[in-house]
Amino acid sequence: MADCVGSGEKVFHGRKCMNDRIFGAVTGAVREAGEIVREHWHQEKNVRFKGAIDLVTRTDLAVEETLKQTLSGIVPEADFLAEETAADRDPGSLTWIIDPVDGTTNFAHGIPAVAVSVALWQKDRIEAGWVYLPMMGRNGELFSARQGRGAFLNGEPIRVSDTGTVSRSVIATGFPYSIRHKLDEIMPRVSRVLAASQGIRRFGSAATDLVYTAMGRFDGFFEQDLNPWDVAAGWLIVEQAGGRVTGYDPAGSYALGAKKILATNGRIHEELEAILRDEVFEDVRTDL
Repeated sequence: MADCVGSGEKVFHGRKCMNDRIFGAVTGAVREAGEIVREHWHQEKNVRFKGAIDLVTRTDLAVEETLKQTLSGIVPEADFLAEETAADRDPGSLTWIIDPVDGTTNFAHGIPAVAVSVALWQKDRIEAGWVYLPMMGRNGELFSARQGRGAFLNGEPIRVSDTGTVSRSVIATGFPYSIRHKLDEIMPRVSRVLAASQGIRRFGSAATDLVYTAMGRFDGFFEQDLNPWDVAAGWLIVEQAGGRVTGYDPAGSYALGAKKILATNGRIHEELEAILRDEVFEDVRTDL
């Protein structure tokens, strides 16, 4: 991807990078959207259930609408794939992918693991991504990345951890909204990872789990049945921080919207993927 630092171009023609001016404008828009989360934190949440355990609040809707209005002015030709208004799960050739409040259940309960996630998809990959945790720290934590330009937290470079074994790793995971119907599928994997690792953490926000993996707070993350808006920005941030993102059980390249995602520092990737692979443990039981 060509370097366009300092370019005066404001739009995308074919495939080219996002210049600093556009990147800065989007960064400001994401911060502004996160301020809505902060303003609403102690207010009435107006919770509505989309499913048995799937929530939406007025804050989700306000953040999404604010982002769509602002981003439309920055890259007018891009369309939107946003959680609260998406008609399907497939992005177009140039698409903003938005999760306005990743961790809505956390938000409704006053738990600060809440993220605003924005990514720009172009043709067949994520070009840039932002994950803002407005309730973390005094001024929030804003993670960002561009293709080929590295990953950052509040403007400072970040890297994945150098932990070399699962036994020394802290691993994050999450549970899908369909968990009540998939306990027999999901819990054996969780049990194996818990037994093999230093510990498991479950924050309830995939975007948070991914950026924490990118900066080395976690050594790896796995989850299934996520939507594109849950992972798009965090996926790029992990890779630009030196990490690795694939599927698992079966292993293979990760594609946006795939059923399962595994993100690690790279050093523990094969070991953790093997632990997650059901067939390995089926073979072991057969041999007993």
